[in-house]
Amino acid sequence: MPSFRSGTVARLLDERPGLQRVEVDLGEGPERAYVLTQLTGTVAAGDPVVVNTTAVELGLGTGGWHVVHWNLARRAWSERGPGHIIKGRYTSLQADVGSTEEHLTELAEVESIDGMPVVAAALHSQLPAIAVACKERAPHARLVYVMTDGAGLPLALSDLAAELRRLHLLDAAVTCGHAFGGDFEAVSIFSALAVARHVAKADVAVVAMGPGIVGTNTRLGFSGMEIGPILDAAVALGGQPIACLRVSFADPRERHHGLSHHSRTALRLAVRERVTVAVPRLGRPQQDEELRADLLASGLDRRHDLVDVDPPDVLGLFARHGLEVVSMGRPAPDDPALFLAAGAAGALAADRLGVVTPGSP
Repeated sequence: MPSFRSGTVARLLDERPGLQRVEVDLGEGPERAYVLTQLTGTVAAGDPVVVNTTAVELGLGTGGWHVVHWNLARRAWSERGPGHIIKGRYTSLQADVGSTEEHLTELAEVESIDGMPVVAAALHSQLPAIAVACKERAPHARLVYVMTDGAGLPLALSDLAAELRRLHLLDAAVTCGHAFGGDFEAVSIFSALAVARHVAKADVAVVAMGPGIVGTNTRLGFSGMEIGPILDAAVALGGQPIACLRVSFADPRERHHGLSHHSRTALRLAVRERVTVAVPRLGRPQQDEELRADLLASGLDRRHDLVDVDPPDVLGLFARHGLEVVSMGRPAPDDPALFLAAGAAGALAADRLGVVTPGSP
């Protein structure tokens, strides 16, 4: 159950559209909190606030900040949304964010994304590797991020997405399901891909949840299973589905060593269509052999099309752009295989631009 405490905003740390980061005094000195201004409005130093303290009390990593729930300095707050589609439905923070679909009649009959490459990744931290690799191979390609509701819901919370936008490595963002705050809002993954293609004018779409993947150390209980319906939707809409693997030789957990069980399980059980799997050449023979053995042992060579890809120097591209990327508490140089796998998917998407798929118009 959630936990709430009241306190006072001590100072503003930083802000950007949709987000403020602040220090709050809950009686034991300053503590970190963030404000989702699209849901509660802004706060200022000295404002009394109610804070949700659940994540900190649970010791969560990605979500380990307090969340300002309400600003007691105001008696009321209202900001009219652009439409009638509500996200966070039936909660006390439901908001009328609208949706792109309800305003554009030209989307009414759309059922195709015209062969657009669609990269599906389970980890938000792989997004920058996909982006830098795709843009390195195809600098003028328009790359659109579709953020699902499999983890964190507010796009404003993603420092990675904000930095990629600043660097022009992402050209637009679509938030779908109950995720919110993108340049475009969408109701489902199907319509999100249509919006990415036909409204945001994407050449390539990369689909991944926001920060904070959920896992339970069980075969099926992890939010990365969503890559199944994402890739299936890409097939149904006449796109080119490309699966990004989760690979690590630094993760101490056996289930994530080599080819993660997240990739094994999702590609074996959740993806019902035959899709393309980008297999990175890691440049280390033992790791390459282990990854190939994991893929074959999982039977993924029979279910899908495995394509070997020489990824670009992802770590070098991170350095060139000044990107500092961390996943599971490990900086990218400590776990290069994870980001090379993502880079392989991004590079393959760039290489597939202009390829006509069966059934495409």
